[in-house]
Amino acid sequence: MQDDRQRLDYAVLDALPATVARPDRSAPAPIGIVHFGPGAFHRAHQAAYIDTLLQHDPSWGIAAVSLRSAGTVTELAAQQGLYTLAIRDAEPRYRVIGAHSRFLGPDDAVETHALLADPAVRLVTTTVTEKGYCLAPDGTLDLTHPDIAHDLTGTETPRSVIGWIVAGLAARHAAGTPAYVVMPCDNLADNGAKLHAALIAYAGMLDPYLAEWIAGEVRVPGTMVDSITPAADEALYADVADTLGVVNRAAVQREGFAQWVIQDLGGPVGAALASAGATLTDDVAGYEQAKLRVLNGSHSTLAYAGLLRGATSVAEAMQDAPLAAFVDAMIRAEIVPILPRVAGFDHDAYRAAVLARFRNPAIVHRLEQIAADGSQKLPYRLGDTLAAHRARGELPRHVVAALGCWVAFLMQRARGGVAIVDPAGEALALAARDGDAAAVLGRLVSAGLGFDPALAQDAMVMTAVAAAADAAVAGDWGTVLG
Repeated sequence: MQDDRQRLDYAVLDALPATVARPDRSAPAPIGIVHFGPGAFHRAHQAAYIDTLLQHDPSWGIAAVSLRSAGTVTELAAQQGLYTLAIRDAEPRYRVIGAHSRFLGPDDAVETHALLADPAVRLVTTTVTEKGYCLAPDGTLDLTHPDIAHDLTGTETPRSVIGWIVAGLAARHAAGTPAYVVMPCDNLADNGAKLHAALIAYAGMLDPYLAEWIAGEVRVPGTMVDSITPAADEALYADVADTLGVVNRAAVQREGFAQWVIQDLGGPVGAALASAGATLTDDVAGYEQAKLRVLNGSHSTLAYAGLLRGATSVAEAMQDAPLAAFVDAMIRAEIVPILPRVAGFDHDAYRAAVLARFRNPAIVHRLEQIAADGSQKLPYRLGDTLAAHRARGELPRHVVAALGCWVAFLMQRARGGVAIVDPAGEALALAARDGDAAAVLGRLVSAGLGFDPALAQDAMVMTAVAAAADAAVAGDWGTVLG
């Protein structure tokens, strides 16, 4: 049923409930940032930092550019860029974000070009997912990618974010305007260096002098971003409308925890973002590694063991006391001790924060979602920790058991006729369809599915993972988690 209440916009800000935080402006801020990919994560995470920054420096408004669909920018424009961020913690909070000032879709190429050339724009950010950077498997620019091949024809309307960023930089180079900072905000390892190299490679196909200028003058800091952001749904829209008393079809939600780690390359852009709560560091990789192994490794462990034990969400799995204790022990005893030390980063405090986030009952993070794509995720989430211990002659019992749970999960799904959601789903099902865990593991390892093929030579690990998988299949959880 259509909601006839007024749309959220600047005219109704003063009438909102006093408990709802809101911008202290009466109109959108001047543009200082162009952002490609204004999806839910950007609006819930980066835009909230910028909204904080705008409280003391109003020159950082965001122009939201959507390259594929006009849906999100149309909704934002209908509300003068305002939308509600719902914080889903035990005590819910609501905040109206007013960081966006302009809204451009696929048909707005002329205005997008003009903004990228505008000296007032000091920062270009991206959340376009890993595949949006058009990289080859080795992390370099894929010059054969259809979007890159299209853009290199000299079109006025690029399809790729690489093409757009270089087009803006080319305009600045030609005009003698300083380059903007380019900042990728997707969870892609070493994202700054990879994007910088991709920009240089692309520009080199057009103009070697432009490529040289980009190599020397354009800063592309690496980043790490983190905050659980469930998808918006009708329940969110209804909750926000009832709370604020106005319609808001661009609302987003996330947990209270948010982290934005940025490589410190100097300059005013990083300093401005740090003033809004971002972390500047010389070691983004250290933060990335902690997130990948502590948070993501534990997530995967909860997913496979939790699904086998009947849980459906992370919070529900954390209510399973033996499983929660197992994950905590794995982080304490096997993950944190081998992480590199990072100045200013307290690993034990991070562990405690991660476990508290997992217990948050207001965030329904489905284990099925986390369990997807295990063959691609586990080598980094758990496999690297295993390899580090084996290099020291150690057998990390908890990590081994977690990997055994994945094998048991595959066996359960394959033999129950349930599809395995994974790019290698058919191969995984074939490997897990029959035989005991040792046979299944042998097939997985030999095919390099989730495991390094070299593991076949490590009899101790092969035996231990298979034993844990057999125990999980049999429901002998005392052996798996004990």
